[in-house]
Amino acid sequence: MDLYIGLDVSLASTAICVLSSHGQVIKETTASSEPEELERALRSLSGTVAGIGLEAGPLSQWLYRHLTEAGFDTVLMETRQVKGALKAMPIKTDRRDAEGIARLLQMGWFRPVHCKSISAQEMRALLSSRKAILQAIVDLELSIRGVLRNFGLKMGRVAKGRFEERVRELADGNAMLQAAANPVLSARTALRTELAGLEKLARDHAKSDPVCRQFMTMPGVGPIVALTVKSAIDDPDRFRSSKDVGPWVGLTPRREQSGERDIVGAISRAGDAGLRTVLYQAAMVMLNKGRPSWLTAWALNVAKRRGKRRATVALARRIGVILHRMWRDGTAFRFTRAEAAAVSGA
Repeated sequence: MDLYIGLDVSLASTAICVLSSHGQVIKETTASSEPEELERALRSLSGTVAGIGLEAGPLSQWLYRHLTEAGFDTVLMETRQVKGALKAMPIKTDRRDAEGIARLLQMGWFRPVHCKSISAQEMRALLSSRKAILQAIVDLELSIRGVLRNFGLKMGRVAKGRFEERVRELADGNAMLQAAANPVLSARTALRTELAGLEKLARDHAKSDPVCRQFMTMPGVGPIVALTVKSAIDDPDRFRSSKDVGPWVGLTPRREQSGERDIVGAISRAGDAGLRTVLYQAAMVMLNKGRPSWLTAWALNVAKRRGKRRATVALARRIGVILHRMWRDGTAFRFTRAEAAAVSGA
C-alpha cells in the first residue's frame, strides 16, 4: 500500500500524518525533530512510502537533506501555498497541519521548492550576519540622534567617519549626555569593526568566485549583489527560462481577475526579500551612477513613459533575468546591443 506522509516541523517535535492512496488516515504520531528519530518512525510503517512532504522552513532543508540521503522521496513545499491551503481549516493544530500537508502531497496540489546547497546556505548565513550588524549600527545611530534631539542638539548631515566626533562635540559639557552617548559610541565602533571584517570576507569570496566575477561585469553589481544572487538562485538549471526569475523573486505585478473585474496591482513581493532588495539597489546605482549601457538606455526610456519608480522596478527585474542568462551562458555583460547580438549570433 502506498503511503503519503505529511510532516509539520517545529523546533522540538514533528507531527506526522500518514495517508493511504485513497486519502484515508492510517496513522498520526509525533517524533523529535531529529533526522534519526524521524527516519526510525518512518521505517516502522507497514507499506511503501510514496512521498514525504514538509513545508519549507528553518529546519526543513536540514531534515530534507537527511531524509533524501536515507532514500525517502521527499519534497519541500512552498510556504505561501501551504499556508493558503491550511487556512481553510477552522481549527489549527500541528496534527491538523500535518494532515493538510499529507493531503496536498497525495492530491499533487503543491509547488516544490529547491533545497539550497550547503555552500549557498553558508553564504546566506554570512550575508544575514552582515545585514544584522548593519541594521544594528543604523539603529544605534538613530537612537543617539533621538537622544540629542530632545535637548535641541541637531546632528544634521554628517559623514560616517565624523559621526562619533560630531556626537562628542554636541554632548561636550553635559556629563549625563556624555554618559549616555559613550556606551552607544563604543558599541557602534565595535560593530563597525566587525562589519568591515565581514565585508572584506565577502569581497574576497566574490573575487575568487568565477560566477560572481561574471556578475560584477554588469554596472551596479558589486560583491554583495553578486553573492546574494548566486546564493539565492544556487542552481541556474532550476529555471527553464531566464524570464522565470522575475516572477520568482516577486518583481512582477499582481493580477486579480474575476468576471468583469481585472486589476493589475503592485509587484507581488513573493520570494526572497533580500534578493529583491539588492536587485532594486543595483537598478538604482545603474540608473544614477553606473556606466552607460544599452540596459541603462532601455530603463531611461521606460522612465520617460511610466515614471522613474516603475522604471527602477522594471530594471531590477531585468537585471535578475540577465544575470541568470549570463550565468547559464558563461558570458560577461555586454555594454552595447551590437556586442550582445554578436555573442548570441556566434
